Formats: sequence, structure tokens, C-alpha cells
Amino acid sequence: MTQTATPEKTGARTDEAATLIGDARERIDALDDRIIGLIQERMAVSAVIQEARITSGGRRVNLAREMEVLGHYSDALGKPGTTLAMTMLELCRGRI
Repeated sequence: MTQTATPEKTGARTDEAATLIGDARERIDALDDRIIGLIQERMAVSAVIQEARITSGGRRVNLAREMEVLGHYSDALGKPGTTLAMTMLELCRGRI
């Protein structure tokens, strides 16, 4: 159920701005839902990789690969990207 965006709820000073903010927040909420779904999917794929690695006698974590991921996020998003990647990698480790 969508609530009506009002200046009081959004911090806007006009009804027009409140509507714009409310609509943008709905889009952000939808994007967040998609991002969460993608992270959950990544966690599942990571578990498959870890299980295959362990079953073949390898280690659960491949640090060289994690460094590649950290670099990719850092290149794309700067320093906050590194923090985001670290959190994502933490979520994806040790689920098996």
C-alpha cells in the first residue's frame, strides 16, 4: 500500500516536490528489492562454487578472486565500492 507523499513525510516544502520525492522513493524501493534479489542469487552461485572447490580438495575462499572483485567494485564506484564489495563478499562466504 502506497502512502501519499506529503511535505511532512518527505521534508519537501511544496506538494509538488513531495510528490516527486514520493515517486522517486518508490523507484528506489523497487531498485533495492532487485538489488537484494541479485545479492541472494550471487550468494547461491557462490555457494555452488565453494562446494565445488572444497569437493575437489581446494580451499573455500580464493583470495586472488576476491581481490579481483574488490578491484572491480573500486574501479566502478571508488572507495565506497570497496566497502560494498567487502560486505557482499562477507555475505557470500561460508554458506555451505
